[in-house]
Amino acid sequence: MTRTRRAAFAAAVALVAAAVAGCTGSGGATASGAGGTDELKAGVFLDVTSWDPANADIGFDGPYLSAVYDPLVALDKDAKPVPALATSWDWTPDRRTLTLHLRPGVTFDDGQKFDAAAAVANLKHLKSGVRSGQAYLNVASIDAKGTDTVELHLSKRDDALLYFMGLGRSWMASPAAIQANTLANGPAGSGPYTYEKAQSTPQSQYVFAKKANHWDSATYPFPTVRLFPITDQTAAFNAMLSGQLNVQFANAANLPKAQQNGWNVAKKAASWVGVQFADRTGEQVKALGDPRVRQAISHAFDAAGILKAVGNDAGTVTGQLWPVGSATYDEGLNGKYRTDLAQAKQLLAEAGYPGGFPVKMPMSPIFQAWQPAANQTFGQLGIKVEWQDMAMADYQKNAPTYPMFLAVIAMDGNDMATLTDQVTSAQWYNPKPSVEAFPDVKALVEQAEQAEPGPAQTALLKQLNTKLVDLAWWDVWYQADNLYYSVKGITVTPVTGMMFPTLRFIQRG
Repeated sequence: MTRTRRAAFAAAVALVAAAVAGCTGSGGATASGAGGTDELKAGVFLDVTSWDPANADIGFDGPYLSAVYDPLVALDKDAKPVPALATSWDWTPDRRTLTLHLRPGVTFDDGQKFDAAAAVANLKHLKSGVRSGQAYLNVASIDAKGTDTVELHLSKRDDALLYFMGLGRSWMASPAAIQANTLANGPAGSGPYTYEKAQSTPQSQYVFAKKANHWDSATYPFPTVRLFPITDQTAAFNAMLSGQLNVQFANAANLPKAQQNGWNVAKKAASWVGVQFADRTGEQVKALGDPRVRQAISHAFDAAGILKAVGNDAGTVTGQLWPVGSATYDEGLNGKYRTDLAQAKQLLAEAGYPGGFPVKMPMSPIFQAWQPAANQTFGQLGIKVEWQDMAMADYQKNAPTYPMFLAVIAMDGNDMATLTDQVTSAQWYNPKPSVEAFPDVKALVEQAEQAEPGPAQTALLKQLNTKLVDLAWWDVWYQADNLYYSVKGITVTPVTGMMFPTLRFIQRG
C-alpha cells in the first residue's frame, strides 16, 4: 500500500528556511503597537495550493480551506477526531464499515443543499484525488443511506481513517462545483467565512469575511481574516513587528525578540530530522544491512549539538519518531543512542567495518545546513561519503534511490497514522518499508493493526517502537518544533500533522 505523505517535502523546506534565516533587526513596533486583535492577520508559509480539497496540500492549505469549507470530521487539540458536519459516527464490530450521521440544515454558498448525496459526491471526489486519495486507500465503496447517513465500506481495517479525514481530507464542497470542475477557480463551500475575492491578491493577501449565521460561529471569533503567504521568514518577522501581522509561522532564531515584544509563543513537534536508511536489508550497501552499523551511525552523531547549531534548540533530542507526548513515545528510550564515538567505532568493528565503507548520498541546498555535521561524523567513522549534488526540486524524487540520505520528515498526531506513514507503507522517503524482512517487526505490526484501539493497541505500539529503536530503523537526531508567534489577545494551538493550524485553533485569549 502506498499512502502519499502530505506536505513532507514542504515541511522540510519550511523547517530549513526557519532554521537558517538570520535574526531581524531590533526596529519596529512593540507588542503594544503590533497589530490589534479586531481581525486575524496571519502570516502563513505558502500560497494556497488549490481551492479544490482533492488537490490541496494538507499541511499548509489548512488556514485557507478552513475559512471557506466545513469538514465532515475535525480534530481537537490532541489530534482526536471530533464531530463537524458529521455529528456522530459508529463502526461495525469488525471496524470495516463506518457510518456517518450528518448535520441537517447546511447549505453551500451556491445554494446547493448538504445532505447524504452531497457527502457521497464529495467523498468519491476526495477518494479519486491525487492528493486527498491517500486518506481513503482502504475505502472500497461509499453509499448514502437516506438523506442524513453515509456508509464507508473498507477493504481493510484502517484505524487512522478518521484522523486523516479530520486532518484536512473531509472538506465538503458544492457537488455542482465538483461536477462542473470549477473549484480550481475558487472555493464553493459552506464554511464560516466568505472569500472576498475582489479584496484579495493571489500570492499576496487573501481576505475572508465572517458569515452571520454559520452553524459553528462560536469557534471562529474574528469578523475578518487576512492570510498573507510570506515565505521569507525575515520579511514575516518584520511584518509582525510593524503590525501588518498578528500571527506568524515563526523562526526560532527570533525567539528572544518575540519574547521581548511580549508575544505569545506556541510550539509543537512537527518533523523528525536525521538520517533515513532506505536500504535496511543491505541490497545496495551491504554494511547497512547489519543493525550494528546503523546503531554505530546513531551513536556517532551529536544530536544535541546539531539541534542547537541548526535548529536553534527548537525541538527535542530523541531517537524516536512517534511524536513527543504521544501515548507511544517513551522517554526511557532517549538514552539509547547517546553520543559515543568510541562505542560507534566498536560497533563498526564488530560488524566487520573497522575502517568504514564508501557510500553515495544525495545533497541539495535545503540540506546544506546539516552537511558539515554529516561530513565530520561520517569522517570520524571512516565512512567515505560521495555527495551527489542535485536541485532542490529533484531531491524528493531521487533521494530515496540512495541507500541513506539526510531527511526532514513531517510527523502525524495519530499513533496508528505514524505506523502507517513511517513504517509500513511505501512513501517517497521510504520506498521499501522492509517490514517483511524483519519477522519480529512484522509480528508486532500485525498485532497492533489487529488490536482493539486504546490501551491494548498502545501497548503493542510501544513494544514496536522499542524494537525499531533497537534496530536503528532510522537515525533520528531530534524532533523539530513548528513555532508560531501571536500578539497578546490571540492564542495559537499547534497540532502535530498540521504545518499551519486551521482557523479553529487560532482564538482570542
